[in-house]
Amino acid sequence: MTLQEEAPTPARAPGEALVVLDHVDKWFGDLHVLQDINLTVTRGEVVVVIGPSGSGKSTLCRTINRLETIDQGSISLDGEPLPEEGKELARLRAEVGMVFQSFNLFAHKTILENVTLGPIKVRKQSKADAEKRAKELLDRVGVGHQAAKYPAQLSGGQQQRVAIARALAMEPKVMLFDEPTSALDPEMIKEVLDVMVDLAQGGMTMIVVTHEMGFARTAADRVVFMADGAIAEENTPEEFFTNPQSARAQDFLGKILKH
Repeated sequence: MTLQEEAPTPARAPGEALVVLDHVDKWFGDLHVLQDINLTVTRGEVVVVIGPSGSGKSTLCRTINRLETIDQGSISLDGEPLPEEGKELARLRAEVGMVFQSFNLFAHKTILENVTLGPIKVRKQSKADAEKRAKELLDRVGVGHQAAKYPAQLSGGQQQRVAIARALAMEPKVMLFDEPTSALDPEMIKEVLDVMVDLAQGGMTMIVVTHEMGFARTAADRVVFMADGAIAEENTPEEFFTNPQSARAQDFLGKILKH
């Protein structure tokens, strides 16, 4: 996907707040990795988080389902503060789908078993219902014919599409993507991005940390640019890519768009 080929999609009408980060701070020792983060993501919105390496993008993403704790501030999902631990945290994680750089599939389970495990164990769905839904989702992401195979028998791009289907099987309120294409070969990146664009167009609320500027320009309603642990700028894709306001964003785009 190139920036020249893709026209930005029009932003959706504003919805109600679904994910709210309010004055969030986090330190790793002396390193202030998240600095006074204020971000509201509305239902059905696609927010793409970009920025240089070490800017806090992945840490931000991982705080939203408490894979990383925060030191100050608050995060809420659908009006409820994130629980600290225990059953409530498990319930929250069922509402927040997460797709990582590495696919994190269970190597000893088939593709179908990978996708049905959460719905059966956490959502208490029957095996028949979970398998029916899993097959629909695997078809949707283009790997339905691979359901009986094991992860090692699939390409990286196929495994990542399975990981997306697995997250969707939990019927989450929001999907988090933490650099989902960075471990893939170039020819596999498009097949995963195509699935993500399809999800975005279908109205899924998404927070996507990525280096894929074409995806940011095509699928995002809003681009959030991070630098040094802070949100330096946020705007529509069209405004951000054609008229970045901050010196950091101008420098960042100047480096990546020349290549």
